[in-house]
Amino acid sequence: MLVFVDANLVLFAVPKTGSTAYHLALKGKAEISFSGKAAYKHMSLRKYERHFGPYLREAHGLTPERVAVMRHPIEQIRSWYRYRSRPTPKKEKGVLEGMRFDDFVAEVIAPRPPEFARIGSQLTFLASEDGAVRVDHLFAYERPLLLRQFLSARLGQDFETKQKNVSPQIDAPLSAEMEARLRDARAEDFALYDRIVAAGGYLHEPVSEN
Repeated sequence: MLVFVDANLVLFAVPKTGSTAYHLALKGKAEISFSGKAAYKHMSLRKYERHFGPYLREAHGLTPERVAVMRHPIEQIRSWYRYRSRPTPKKEKGVLEGMRFDDFVAEVIAPRPPEFARIGSQLTFLASEDGAVRVDHLFAYERPLLLRQFLSARLGQDFETKQKNVSPQIDAPLSAEMEARLRDARAEDFALYDRIVAAGGYLHEPVSEN
């Protein structure tokens, strides 16, 4: 997560949406930068509203506009699958050790996912306690130029990003049957992503804070 005081923005780091590249490119321009531990870097909107947002408002008089990126739900889960299939320093194989993508998706949407499949959902990450998505500026991952243009305009300068934490490009097909199950289980995620795409890749819905 990055907080830009003069631009009055907070950039959330939704997992597997290219957030590391933006953080590396912009952390020097941010007054507050959370990186390293995932619990801080990937602070959810719910946790932000419960703790950090009130601190910014009460201690510094800041109510930043919220910016986030959402990726196509299948591709975001596929990125998690590839990430957890990569070799680790202590093992020649990744956590999944050859598990098919269909099987990984089945575990992700299970009522009680095992540890390796507890990846949450983008909708949950972006939702308030009442389930509403309260993000002022929501961009599609697949339209990176829109986000870059927006941030450059608000920060008053252009910047470059470099790919970081790229997962291995292993084959990860998804069967039609499992895709249907995923779409049914994550219907609201798909609906939100479709709204962003229908808006041209950038959904602007100002948040009203009380």
